[in-house]
Amino acid sequence: MMNQQLLTALASVQLDPMSWTIVAVGIGIVFMSLLLVYFFFRYILTFILNFKLRSFARRKGIDPSEADTARTMMSGEVNAAIAMAIYSYFNELHDVESGVITIKRVSKNYSPWSSKLYNMKNL
Repeated sequence: MMNQQLLTALASVQLDPMSWTIVAVGIGIVFMSLLLVYFFFRYILTFILNFKLRSFARRKGIDPSEADTARTMMSGEVNAAIAMAIYSYFNELHDVESGVITIKRVSKNYSPWSSKLYNMKNL
């Protein structure tokens, strides 16, 4: 019994430096991939969009230096107008309710077909 515990303790000590290495490499890979995705969306995607906008401006006969870039295309006023339009659109989708609930009592005629008395068996 004591021998098994000693072997288990020795095995865990031998695996410990390797497991910390695996954890460090895993965390490093995750952060490097997050950094790569950040740089892609921040710089590379903006560069591609600006390139397409400039090539579109050349085809239309506009000076590429006067064409809008991805950063200057939408100002704060445009974003605020879009947000206000979306807000007012979603608020108009709902009906205006009065908040009053009316309950109408409907009188039902007696029907022997729905009576529980006839569903019971006499023993």
